[in-house]
Amino acid sequence: MRILVTGGAGFIGSNLVDALLADGGYTVRVIDNFATGHRSNLAHCIDKIELVEGDIRDLEIVEDAVDGVDMILHQAALPSVPRSVKAPVTSNDVNIGGTLKLISAAHKAGVKRVVMASSSSVYGDTPTLPKVESMTPKPMSPYAVTKLTGEHYLNVFARLYGIETLAIRYFNVFGPRQDPSSMYSGVISKFMKAAIEKTRYTVNGDGLQARDFTYVDNVVHANLLALKVEKLNGEVINVACGEKHTLLDLIAAVNQAAGVDLPVDFAPDRLGDVKYSLADIELANSLLGYSPTIAFSRGIRSTFDWYATS
Repeated sequence: MRILVTGGAGFIGSNLVDALLADGGYTVRVIDNFATGHRSNLAHCIDKIELVEGDIRDLEIVEDAVDGVDMILHQAALPSVPRSVKAPVTSNDVNIGGTLKLISAAHKAGVKRVVMASSSSVYGDTPTLPKVESMTPKPMSPYAVTKLTGEHYLNVFARLYGIETLAIRYFNVFGPRQDPSSMYSGVISKFMKAAIEKTRYTVNGDGLQARDFTYVDNVVHANLLALKVEKLNGEVINVACGEKHTLLDLIAAVNQAAGVDLPVDFAPDRLGDVKYSLADIELANSLLGYSPTIAFSRGIRSTFDWYATS
């Protein structure tokens, strides 16, 4: 079975590529323009994959990329709430325009299934926890709007054209290959860098904001399950661990993994950020048979070990 991984040179995408190759039952094709992904993430397996270098906004390139593909794991996007606040038009062009071109080309090429990376940010700052897929979305950032729109497009294509689709709402994914050098990096990668360099942690807000931090192997596991399930029909599911940890809890876990006790600098809240996030993962369990395989504390230690030796 030939699988196309869009954004396959990125943090999550490259981990997906590794898992697909390790499974042994897939031929893997990657499309990436290396705007946020890194060639180094694929260097160890470049001779085992088909690489299409290009932008998902380029319909001709996308049509070439989907040709002969059985299923697609769509990870390509411009990530980050702050990035979208700074450049909403670009986020729209990539995350909505690129997604529409991809699924339209996939439909025309006879691709059976498209599984898209969505985001917990679509829920917004609603006080109800845990977040359940049936809740009314209240996006607070352009990034969240783009992900919600992508979900709607997948659902429409499933209903109108019969292509099987699934949107997976990721909750604060972390792990190896998350780039700490970018100003838009996730907080965990930045904390890892601070711990290794023995500098100071910077926390936006009071540090009591809570997240359902999810080690990357868990979302990889969910994606592989989504390739194997018998039927999909435009569903949207949460994938996380079903636990919440504050940023101060996170700092304590990183300190423990690194064997340090570093000071914290507090900065203003970031525009568009939500205060609390926690996933209900019952639907993912019933639809895919998903349950998390790596707990938060183990994921933090594994992630620190990777950063410390890379």
